[in-house]
Amino acid sequence: MTAIHATAIVDPGAELDGSVTVGPYTVIGPHVKVGAGTTIGPHCVLEGHTTIGRDNRIFQFNSLGAIPQDKKYAGEPCELVIGDRNTIREFCTFNIGSPGDSGVTRVGDDNWFMAYVHLAHDCVVGSNTIFANNASLAGHVHVGDWVVLGGFTAIRQFLKVGAHSMTAMCTMMLADLPPFVMCQGQPAQARSMNYEGLRRRGFSPERIAVVKTMHKALYRDGLTLQAACERIAELAKTSPESAPDVEMMLSFLEQSSPQRGIVR
Repeated sequence: MTAIHATAIVDPGAELDGSVTVGPYTVIGPHVKVGAGTTIGPHCVLEGHTTIGRDNRIFQFNSLGAIPQDKKYAGEPCELVIGDRNTIREFCTFNIGSPGDSGVTRVGDDNWFMAYVHLAHDCVVGSNTIFANNASLAGHVHVGDWVVLGGFTAIRQFLKVGAHSMTAMCTMMLADLPPFVMCQGQPAQARSMNYEGLRRRGFSPERIAVVKTMHKALYRDGLTLQAACERIAELAKTSPESAPDVEMMLSFLEQSSPQRGIVR
């Protein structure tokens, strides 16, 4: 049977797998669903139309599924969807989506959220990311797989963060961050590519060499963005192994709006 502490308040409408554990003084609302093996610590509030997958570790003092911090929100049944095997440390706040977007705030699998992380409405976070303490996303931010956000990183609304990228501590992002790029500053500026992270994830020397060439085209050779994209596109012909990395970069750059631009 589900191990629910005697002081926890779980609405009869909530759907908890039989292997879920719930700590003292936690409150779970009627539209919450929690998958097998997930542990929920003490003093948490899970509310709204919130779906949580398998084997997540939710530590104490978290607020998951509260309404968006959006004055236009009028009680619509928007959602928060969290995948599997995520670690959510103390004092995190994940809000549901809003009717102005997809209506869903979505988190993938195997993410590591440290204390005080904030995910605003309609954010989409991929898998295998690390958010250090106090990293905060404003509304409608999309974060790719394997991203690392340094402590106190702040990302303004509607931005995109490419896969395998990384921010330093206290970074303020006001433009889209392309894949593989490491940035730092207020506002953020590109410093290098995340080479060490790529090595740890098993990227071959050939693929890392292509990432270095993409960085040079974007940031070192004084090219316009269009000219850099043309040079990057040629890399897929000379290095077939790196074709998916090149395609990911080009797709990201093509989808970045001229109004936002990219971190330079």
